[in-house]
Amino acid sequence: MKSTSGGSRVSLHGLLLFLGLAVLGFQLGNALIRFKAFERTVTVKGLSEREVPADIVIWPIQFTEAANNLQTLYGEIDQGSEQLRLFLTGNGLRDEEISLGAPAITDKSAQQYGNSGGAAYRYVAQQVVTVYSSRVDEVRSLMGRLSELGREGLVLGGDNYMAQTEYIFTGLNELKPEMVEEATREARAVAEKFAEDSDSRLGKIRRASQGQFSIQSRDRNNPHIKKVRVVSTIEYYLSD
Repeated sequence: MKSTSGGSRVSLHGLLLFLGLAVLGFQLGNALIRFKAFERTVTVKGLSEREVPADIVIWPIQFTEAANNLQTLYGEIDQGSEQLRLFLTGNGLRDEEISLGAPAITDKSAQQYGNSGGAAYRYVAQQVVTVYSSRVDEVRSLMGRLSELGREGLVLGGDNYMAQTEYIFTGLNELKPEMVEEATREARAVAEKFAEDSDSRLGKIRRASQGQFSIQSRDRNNPHIKKVRVVSTIEYYLSD
């Protein structure tokens, strides 16, 4: 009889252990299923773009002078610079918007390469007068009138890649909050459409990253109009 009672206790313990392992296995399996379902995600991108006018213009104006005497050359540089300054201030620009660079002078007789013996002048100077202004429209209107100085004898240079007009937009901080909100809203709309098409429900955001803002000219012919762009990448949880 003692042997039978001991065997019953062993069987009972074994049964309880089996039931406990079965319950634990069910719980773990159920938790794993829930975890797998919770890990279903969708990653979407939202775009926001704006076209804005540039609010700063940097306009380098280059002219050339030549002479056989350095003293004469510097006098002509000063005269040309003053002529250009009077033209700009006479058309509404302020002196503080105009700056004068150091002239770049080439001595033809000192060049080691090239045939400079037939040059009409020994010294050639290039001078740059730069306009830096927030009055973009006024400056642009003056650009079309610069030929007036050419007719007065000032030799203007317009093909130097180092003297290209530059347009800048400085109001990005004012646009950022609205554009980030728009990009996020667009991303969520895409995610909701995906969830609807896949018979799922859109959950919380798992992770999000905001791309860098880019500012570029709208096109080659309109560099004074800028296109501001940002892309947000957002990953959402999905559930059944």
